[in-house]
Formats: sequence, C-alpha cells, structure tokens
Amino acid sequence: MVRAGLSAERVVAAAAELADEVGFENVTVSALARRFGVKDASLYSHIKNLQDLRTRLALHAGAELIEQIAAAVAGRAGKDALAAFAGAYRTYACRHPGRYAATQIRVDQSLVAGSPALRRTAEITYGMLRAYGLEEPDLTDAVRLLRSTFHGYCTIESMGGFGAPRDVEASWDKAVEALHGALEHWPREKKKDDD
Repeated sequence: MVRAGLSAERVVAAAAELADEVGFENVTVSALARRFGVKDASLYSHIKNLQDLRTRLALHAGAELIEQIAAAVAGRAGKDALAAFAGAYRTYACRHPGRYAATQIRVDQSLVAGSPALRRTAEITYGMLRAYGLEEPDLTDAVRLLRSTFHGYCTIESMGGFGAPRDVEASWDKAVEALHGALEHWPREKKKDDD
C-alpha cells in the first residue's frame, strides 16, 4: 500500500534537499525514510533502490540547472552568453552543492536520451558554442573544456581551496574571458578532405 502523500516526485525533491544538507554521497534510502517518518520499505513503492533514487536525483538536479542556465543565456550570444552560462552554472553549484554533485554522476545513456531536460542541456550548450563557429568534433571538445573548467573551479571554491589573496570573483571573470578567447581561436579539427 502506498503511503498517503508520498510520490516519486516528493521523494526525489526531499532527496535533493537532503543532498544539499548532508552531501550527495550521504543520501540513503534510510536517511530519506527518516525524513518522512516512515520505514525504508515505504519508499520502495516510489523508487527501486538507492541507485534509482540517485539517478532520479541526478536527472532532477540536471533539469533545475539547465532551467537556470537557459534563463540566463536567453537572448544573448558570444561572450555575453558564455558569461551568463558560466555564472548560472557557478551559482547553482554554490547554492546547491549536493544537487550539483548529483549532476556529475554518469547516467545510463538510454535515460539521457529519454530526458527532455538533458536534451535541452545539449541544445543550449551546443547552440551557444555554435555561435563561435564550432562543429563536431570540436563542439564535443569545447563542451568538455567548459565542463572541466567550471566543475574544477566550483569544486575547488566550495572546498575553500583558493588561498591566494586574489579575489575569487576576479579570477572567475578572468577564466571566463580566457575561455571566450580560446573559443574564438579554437584549433579546429582538420577535415579529411583538407589533407
């Protein structure tokens, strides 16, 4: 019997809150059940197991993140779009550390293909990068560069790892400016017929 008031959506939303409070790695079915005041078994009507819960949380957080990015980049192009994208990414990572950590797990590709939010992530990210004149395989390389830079910066910042007296915000702005320069002068992949 399904407990009144519980749904998969409520369980995932509570898991997102819990992740921000205690860290993504500490989200368990037991901890979530305690939050609802129910036994673990009550949650299994809504999720299959811990992996399913974490995957749903990753998809939920990914959808939240891309909504913020989409709102930030709307109507912008080039450096303005890149700065808005980067700022929204960093803001989400700082405000929602547990949810952000969830977005970094590898999700089964069949679930990615079926997720409108994750498809939208690709559309917005690749659309922004196409404004720099990039095509595959350079698009994928550029996405990896941005993700690595943003993730690395946000992770180090969240751990208090930047100890130099230089203002962290100024360094972030400089990093985004450097990325813009790199994208404008991207070393494009030679096509086979260019040889």
